[in-house]
Amino acid sequence: MSGVNAQGVAAEPDSLFSQGAVRVAGNTLVAVNPGSNSVSMFTIDPTDPTKLTLVGKPADTLGEFPISVTISTKLNQACVANTGAKAGISCFSMSATEGLKALDTNLRVFDIKQTTPPVGPLNTVSQTFFNADSTALYTTVKGNPAVNNKGFLSVFPVKNGQVSTQDVRSSPNGTAVLFGSALIPNSSNIFVTDASFGSTTLAISSNNTATVKAMTTIPGQKATCWATISNFTNTAFVTDVANNHLVEVNTMNGNIINTLVLQNGNQGMIDLVSAGKFIYALSPGNVTVPAAVTVFDISGGSGTAKEIQNFKPTGVTGSAQGMAFA
Repeated sequence: MSGVNAQGVAAEPDSLFSQGAVRVAGNTLVAVNPGSNSVSMFTIDPTDPTKLTLVGKPADTLGEFPISVTISTKLNQACVANTGAKAGISCFSMSATEGLKALDTNLRVFDIKQTTPPVGPLNTVSQTFFNADSTALYTTVKGNPAVNNKGFLSVFPVKNGQVSTQDVRSSPNGTAVLFGSALIPNSSNIFVTDASFGSTTLAISSNNTATVKAMTTIPGQKATCWATISNFTNTAFVTDVANNHLVEVNTMNGNIINTLVLQNGNQGMIDLVSAGKFIYALSPGNVTVPAAVTVFDISGGSGTAKEIQNFKPTGVTGSAQGMAFA
């Protein structure tokens, strides 16, 4: 199932309006299933990572149209964000033999008045993710500037090993369409894209409210929505589904370090991950352009990203969603 645009047509190529549809921890992979309102857990064969084995059965997310999932190895839990007519968060324990088991009987509701499938990308849930020490669960939710509907960052504290049912919400000044996020190492700050202008660094206070620490307006951006942070360069990288470039940003002051414009024929990129001296970014593809994974070498340090491969996997249909590094 795909989200739809304002005309009710299937949204392409960004059909889920989200970051984090797939997550990997060790030899475990968890993925959302928007068409069945469920989430599935798999084991990854360590000798053949293309071989996945379903563990248990797909679990009901209690909501509609799940689009993002996160894993806490500390809590041994996974939480899922839904963005359909029943939007909100549900959490699960993770068992190596039984798979995902519900920890909730009720959804942590986001009353965004959506439909199933959702009309987006505005006014939809973007991403859910745990902070570094799993003491809080963060979720970004987009607003709609055209109708003065502010997006927000939701923070559910974790108490006694369980994600609480009451969150703290804040709409940092100047933000509107909060989307993909990444934790800034050795900091309580987070780096978040905002499709209305570029990206921002948010400071999270002790009472779980967010304020803007740095803001970046990206020239020529159309839909800057996905983010990762490299531990090698200590900088952020963002992608745009409608502009085929990779932008590197200083998370401390918001300065743009480098913009790499690509000439590989892809329309743009969505989910991306950093791994060592490389960045991997997914180009979702559509009915005419195949999906691809573009690989960037950042071994030269900050400001030196260069494309070294544009891999087009066989059998992958258009609007490919979600990517993780195992």
